[in-house]
Formats: sequence, C-alpha cells, structure tokens
Amino acid sequence: MDEPARNPETSETARRAARSPRRISVLTAGGDSPGMNAAIRSVVRTAAGAGIEVLGSQRGFEGLIYGNFEPLPGRSVSNIIQHGGTILETSRTREFNTEPGRARAVENLRYRGVQGLVVLGVVGSLAAARAFMGEITMPV
Repeated sequence: MDEPARNPETSETARRAARSPRRISVLTAGGDSPGMNAAIRSVVRTAAGAGIEVLGSQRGFEGLIYGNFEPLPGRSVSNIIQHGGTILETSRTREFNTEPGRARAVENLRYRGVQGLVVLGVVGSLAAARAFMGEITMPV
C-alpha cells in the first residue's frame, strides 16, 4: 500500500520550526561565579546548531535597558571557558526594578527583533527574570 504524501508545511518539524525563535539574547546578572562563561558558550553553541542568532546583553539587565547588545556568533565563544568571570560582564541595576526601566528593556528587545531571553544567574537574577516574564510576550 502506498503511504499518503506528507505535506511538509503541516509536519511536526515545520510547526516546531515556525514557533522557535530566530534571535535570542543572553545575559549574565548578579555577581560573577564560576561557570558563567561555560554557560554562555553552551547557549551560543546550542543556538547556533539550531540556526538561532544570539545577541549578548552587556552588563546584564543594564544592557537591556540601554540597548547594549553584542552579536555572539558560534566562534565568538571559542576559548572562553577557562577564563573567570563573564565575557558579557555583569552588574546590579536598580533601574530594572522600576516599571519604566523594564519598559525600556522591552522596547530595546523588540527593536532588535529578539524573540527569547536567557538569563544566567542565581536567586536575584531569576527573580528579576520571573517578574519580567509577566511584562513581555516572549519566552524568558
């Protein structure tokens, strides 16, 4: 028996591809800790393998507010895992805790076509990310 021809537009792979982001941003927030560069490298390499462009937000949430983004192609993260700290730098910013600060961050992400945000950090960073999730229509 012949199998019915599959329409590539309705296959599960095509549906999943249509939903996946094409550009994401990654940031490190809070204090430096071992493994941040390894985590950045993992995000960038995994995204590159999936055809997703990555923008690094310089100095954490501050970079979102002021629009300080750096393209991170796959090769940009070569030889970073043996270095301490984070290549994206980090900062603590109170401005992100304000509604106008977060609104500016949303505006900058949308302006650059970012469709997903990866936050690397611990308790405070993830609390800020959780609060941000309620104000933005993209995966965080």
